[in-house]
Amino acid sequence: MLLLHLTKTSVRALATHANTDSICPLKETLQILKVTDYPFDANTYIHLLQTCVKKRTLFHGKLVHAHILETGFLPNRCLWNTLVNIYAKCGSLVDARRVFDRMPERDTFSWTVMISAYAAHGPAEESLAFFHEMQLAGIQANQFTFASVLPACAKLEDLDEGRKIHEEIITCGFQSDVFAGSALVDMYAKCGRIEDARDVFDKIHQRDVVLWNAMIGRYVQNGHDDEAVKLFKRMRIVGVKPDLNTFASVLPACVGPADLELGMEIHEEIVRSGLRMDIFVQSALVDMYAKCGRIEKAQELFHKMPQRNVVSWTTMIAGCAQNGLGIEGLKLFQEMQAAGVKPDLKTFVSVLPACASLAALEQGMEIHAEIIRSGFDFDVFVGTALIDMYAKCGSIVKARTLFDKMPQRNFVSWTAMIAGYAMHGFAQETMQLFEQMQHIGMNPDHVTFVSVLSACCHAGLVKQGCQYFDSMSKCYQVTPTMEHYGCMVDLFGRAGCLEEALDFINKMPIKPDATVWSCLLGVCKIHNNVELGELAADHLFELEPTKSSHYVLLSNIYAAAGRWDGIEKLRTIMKGRRIIKTPGCSWIVINKQVHGFLV
Repeated sequence: MLLLHLTKTSVRALATHANTDSICPLKETLQILKVTDYPFDANTYIHLLQTCVKKRTLFHGKLVHAHILETGFLPNRCLWNTLVNIYAKCGSLVDARRVFDRMPERDTFSWTVMISAYAAHGPAEESLAFFHEMQLAGIQANQFTFASVLPACAKLEDLDEGRKIHEEIITCGFQSDVFAGSALVDMYAKCGRIEDARDVFDKIHQRDVVLWNAMIGRYVQNGHDDEAVKLFKRMRIVGVKPDLNTFASVLPACVGPADLELGMEIHEEIVRSGLRMDIFVQSALVDMYAKCGRIEKAQELFHKMPQRNVVSWTTMIAGCAQNGLGIEGLKLFQEMQAAGVKPDLKTFVSVLPACASLAALEQGMEIHAEIIRSGFDFDVFVGTALIDMYAKCGSIVKARTLFDKMPQRNFVSWTAMIAGYAMHGFAQETMQLFEQMQHIGMNPDHVTFVSVLSACCHAGLVKQGCQYFDSMSKCYQVTPTMEHYGCMVDLFGRAGCLEEALDFINKMPIKPDATVWSCLLGVCKIHNNVELGELAADHLFELEPTKSSHYVLLSNIYAAAGRWDGIEKLRTIMKGRRIIKTPGCSWIVINKQVHGFLV
């Protein structure tokens, strides 16, 4: 009896430590449990198992279960449910199913635990199967049951089943419940029905911060950044206090320089809130500053992080690559490995563009070898990044070999290979692949057309280029952008048709920007056409008055024509506007390290 009293005392002590990270009190209690050969009461077992669930310690949960079996204790329904729950929450679905099948009677909680477990850890089909079995058994689902089965529909992208469950939620009167509502928002968004997700959100009158976070996060994941920001602002207006998850959800909506002010405002709000930033919010801030062009601020925050996980490192590597800091990106990748952090799929997809920007083929090949060792070489996203890297590093044959070996290709894979051929001037191969892409049912987008038009430029295929340009809007409903118009100006200009190029610009349905005029200035340099060069330069000096490359290009045109007075005039203008010629940059590899230098 003394030992029994000690165990109960230990359990009470355990309750005071349940919310700490330490599992020492649990271990001490289980040591007492090991030396007893008689059962305890159900509440003692339940409390021990609930602590195991909180600590996510399956091993200790099995010790408690073993004691129940060894002493011959007959569990009541609550203890049965707790046993199922420990196995389910720890991802041991086989054990959870074994306990579930032995239960003499099951209630809504029993079924819901199994439905949730399979939706989270197992085949999502099994989660739906359990849900239907539950209905056939005549057990009434509650809001938590619906919230548990809907993630299975989301994982399977089974919109029809999700809609049926939505109808049942309405029939049962749970349409205003925040748990069921959050799951519905998530299901509809992941099935590509963001409008339906918002409709569900708007019909729930008492919304908690979790529901707001779910809707904001799904807007971002579906590419509706503006709507995510609007909802975040509305959330603050109606008085719902954001938490760390809110900030981590809305920060990815700040994706460019125009969003920097909002991103900084959110950063300031996080600091004012007094919330202790976790690794997810810190990584989101690094990502925001990098995408908004403030790479120095991103680096500062990254280096101040007390802890970094694979997401943090990947975010910073991607930020460097996106901001033209390929050398820094590669160095970070090496530092990450030295710190013992194992790269994941997204890390490789992020670091390969850094190799591509530097034409660092040797480093790219080493990373490729590491990808193979990690087992990611058959992933379509990694494969596409490898194709892009090899093409930009000059190894177009290797790029095509990888393309042909890919077990599956998506739209981006085809576009990357087409762009690689275009980059190297292989016009025939570009057009052949373009036709093959359409043959398998993939329609080109604006990026694909830029590559095809560029290939026509390099090969001097004016007629074919014009046909492709005309087909964009007529056959594929792709509206030409400035980049496409620039390609056409380049196409005419390289072929020596400078008047046609100017006529094309004059007939553009939209006002030409610096991209178009730069193309005209570039072809004027090729053909030493001073008059048109001056016309293009005048527009560029108005649109981008501080960009030194425009002045340098016109100066080269003057030099080829012997117009030294024009060169002197340009130098005076540049001096007056304090424009300094941007120095050239090159790279060299020494002992497998990429070093940059200015020339």
